[in-house]
Amino acid sequence: MRKIITNSTPVIGLSMIGKLSLLNELFDEVYVPEAVYNEIVNGRSNRKYGKEELKGLIEEGSFSLVQIKNKQLVDTLYGKLHEGELETIVGAKELGLQNVLLDEQAARSFAKTFLLRPIGTVGILLLAKKKGKVERIQPLLDELIANGIFLSKSLYKQVLFEAKEI
Repeated sequence: MRKIITNSTPVIGLSMIGKLSLLNELFDEVYVPEAVYNEIVNGRSNRKYGKEELKGLIEEGSFSLVQIKNKQLVDTLYGKLHEGELETIVGAKELGLQNVLLDEQAARSFAKTFLLRPIGTVGILLLAKKKGKVERIQPLLDELIANGIFLSKSLYKQVLFEAKEI
């Protein structure tokens, strides 16, 4: 059974391109820490991406909201990473998960020190292509970039090469 816990940036990014549902298609269970939910749904950001979609997925039970037990660890580590990233990593350990959905490099590196397997938004798109859930990745990457998501040129080319689109 494949399970994953996610940080906010991938939820927002996948929502931007209308592909948040891929998480349910690729994983049996999707967990969202409270800090991530609050950042997206109750946050002060002008971005609307993910807000209503995430609320709906939690309400219908497609995604599960998770309350982190070891808040003290999150508070102790706060500053190294954002609260949502920390709750994603700590939540994975508490739930016995291996897969964490994180985009920021510092968070991904930190997750590896906890012996977790980080995957990012682009990795989800690659996985979806391999599983036949999306036909092409390039238009999705272009849409992310057009909406202000940074992807280095080298990552962009590498992903298209892996997806056999160049």
